[in-house]
Amino acid sequence: MSGHGHSHDCGKGHSHPPVSDAERAAEYSLYKKIDTFNVECLNESLDGSGKTVFKPWDQRLDKEKFVESDVDEELLFNIPFTGNVKLKGIIVIGGPGGFHPNKMRLFKNRPKMTFDDVSAEAEQEFEIFPDPEGVIEYPTKAARFNQVEHLSIHFPSNFGEDLTSVYYIGLKGDFTEARRHEVTICTYEARANPADHKTNALDSVNSMIQ
Repeated sequence: MSGHGHSHDCGKGHSHPPVSDAERAAEYSLYKKIDTFNVECLNESLDGSGKTVFKPWDQRLDKEKFVESDVDEELLFNIPFTGNVKLKGIIVIGGPGGFHPNKMRLFKNRPKMTFDDVSAEAEQEFEIFPDPEGVIEYPTKAARFNQVEHLSIHFPSNFGEDLTSVYYIGLKGDFTEARRHEVTICTYEARANPADHKTNALDSVNSMIQ
């Protein structure tokens, strides 16, 4: 299903109250909970550039760090988190004009996705729009995005260019630390069991008997 949300007038007869920059920065802080080292971006023209779009809110308009697709307009992000996330919303700032993605598909807990896997049904799909200031928020269906340990984002197309570029992906939601398995500590007996060891004294006795 397609859908989009705004942080201002929704066009449905009501408006959201204005949100301050500080509040928005706090909301869009999930980038801190991404396992950045293991983020993958398939079809990126420059290795590692896909990781740079997950950045602080106050750096969202920075055009120096961005990702551009390589051989066609598709981009696929595999994003592992360091715990469990309840994903509530996404903001995307793409390239100018036709370089901006026009669709976004979200997949939950499907690590190491490739372009061979994107034909599967997504948990949610959006039609998205050019948003150079980062004011359009795409709200997720909360019931589908509880307990997210890994998020894949597929941008299948754009507004007409051969390549797609993305400057910022903001993720909003709640984070819970991953549960760690308890370590079992075993206490070993300090004294050796004589039955487990052949002592020198026993060797000497055997030699004398022989």
